[in-house]
Amino acid sequence: MISVLLADDEALVRAGLRLILETADDLTVIGEAENGRAAIAAVDRHRPDVVLMDLRMPHLDGLAATAAIRLRPRPPAVIVLTTFDADDDVFQALDAGATGFLLKDTPPADLLRAVRLAAAGDAMLSPGVTRRVIHRFTLEDRSRRRAEAQQRLHRLTERERAVLVEIGLGHANAEIARILHMSEATVKSHVTHLFEKLGATNRVQLAIAAFRAGLVE
Repeated sequence: MISVLLADDEALVRAGLRLILETADDLTVIGEAENGRAAIAAVDRHRPDVVLMDLRMPHLDGLAATAAIRLRPRPPAVIVLTTFDADDDVFQALDAGATGFLLKDTPPADLLRAVRLAAAGDAMLSPGVTRRVIHRFTLEDRSRRRAEAQQRLHRLTERERAVLVEIGLGHANAEIARILHMSEATVKSHVTHLFEKLGATNRVQLAIAAFRAGLVE
């Protein structure tokens, strides 16, 4: 059973998310929080597998709460809930350790899939949301960033680089295994090496590295 914590200052939004999540037999909502401070306390109290985190909340916003939660020992995955165009802080949330992004009007099936992927250590990099975010994130000072990013990739093996490309394209481990004709266990091993070599803490940061280096356009 995958446990989920809902952090949003709007009770109606939390109720809607709970309704969707509890239609699935393998997901359970174990707590709710109406602001960032309450979210941190709820994580410590309930130890959820996944947190759905709104960015715009009183007292302590979702960005600061995400950073604090990700510093916890064995922290939960944090999926940021955003309206995209209005939430420029979403880019800083990447560095704070957010696993991925969902628009608040995301179809229920995609919401359920994103939570399951996050709980498994994966991320939902949908072309309609996260790749747009990554493109915007990498527009500033692209030439300097690209040179620096390419330098970081020199330590990667050919297969690690190939896996990084697929992560940048938004593919999950099972999809990468099929595309590159390797076992899923081998893909997971390469992903672990990518985390270590690139100093990343989640797959979104790996995807950003791929975009910055020009491996994916």
